[in-house]
Parts: sequence; C-alpha cells; structure tokens
Amino acid sequence: MSRTPPRLLSMLTVGLTGGIGAGKSEVSRLLVECGAVLIDADRIAREVVEPGTPGLAAVVDAFGEEVLTADGSLDRPRLGSIVFADPDKRAVLNSIVHPLVGVRSRELEQAAAEDSVVVHDVPLLTENGLAPLYDLVIVVDASAETQLARLVGRRGMSEEDARARMAAQATREQRREIADIVIDNDVPLDELERRVKEVWAELVRRARTSRESAQE
Repeated sequence: MSRTPPRLLSMLTVGLTGGIGAGKSEVSRLLVECGAVLIDADRIAREVVEPGTPGLAAVVDAFGEEVLTADGSLDRPRLGSIVFADPDKRAVLNSIVHPLVGVRSRELEQAAAEDSVVVHDVPLLTENGLAPLYDLVIVVDASAETQLARLVGRRGMSEEDARARMAAQATREQRREIADIVIDNDVPLDELERRVKEVWAELVRRARTSRESAQE
C-alpha cells in the first residue's frame, strides 16, 4: 500500500480508526499511556464549531439558527438528526468541518516533538479516503455483534439506532483493507492491553528505523 514519502524527521504518524462501538477510544487511551501523542479528530471537530468560531457561523449559514441552543451553542442532537437522514446535508456539514479539523490537526502535529509517535484518532478515516495521509493505519476491529452490544448496553442506544449508525459507516471489510495493523477488540481488557503494548513496540521500532534511514 502506498504511503506518503518518508520525512527527514523521525516522527511517525499513525491513523487510528474503527467502527462505532469497536473500542477505538480505549485503544487510543492505552496508546497514550504507552507514550503516544494523541490528536483526536472528534474533539477538534467540537472545538472548531464552538460559539464565536467561524466554523459555527458557517454551520448556521448552511442549516439555519434552529441548530443552535438557547445559549448560542451548537445543538448537536438537532443537527445530527438533520444530517444523519440526508447524505447531501451530511456532505455539506463535512465540507465545513473537515477542512477546519485538518488545519488544526496539522498544527498540533507540527507542535509535537520530532521523535514522537503521533496517533490521529479519526473515526471516518476509511470513509473519507484519508489513509495516504499517515505513515501507517491501525484499525480497531470488532464483530458487528460486539459493536451492537456495546452501543446498546454502554451508550444506551436503541438497537434500531445502533444498527443504522453502523450501516452508515464503512464495512468491516473496507476498514481492514486499508489497515497496516489490526487490533482485535473482541477480547477482554487484559488481552487488549497486551496487544496494544505489542503494537506500541512495533510503532517504536518503525520510528527508530525511519530515524536511522534519515540519518544515512
């Protein structure tokens, strides 16, 4: 699989993704414990549409003031109900938010130490064709049954809502096709922790190899 050309620096950039309910957040937390620098696309997506931002102004221009709460912040459930049911409207929202997230993500990456392993937590990495932006891609994988059980049991979604959200994302097979490393999360937490530590050792090895190659 083609990737971006190696940089002269030893930083390793990793795209981390997985389907809703696969446990990607837990994996990102464990990678941070190991020493990774985390750039969370979901968190940034919230920041770029906070009150007073150009991002929020653009969203209101596109969808109207009915997507605002009484205090002027974004009514996420309301906006979600609008765009989730309409692919064209979802594309409009993405065209506003994604470029802003990309700019902020690059700023945070550039601020990291040159020898960092930088993990970009990107839920829709597969859907948006973003794999080439990273040195390698990690996919957190879980069965549909596991995803459904977590969404209903832990997040309180109805089964119908959970299945609809899963169906709106890339398939499990599509995510695995772009993966350089797959982390199976149909396992107990202690097994997941062991697997993440193995993956971290591999990331550190790749970063070291990249650094040594750049110095030759």
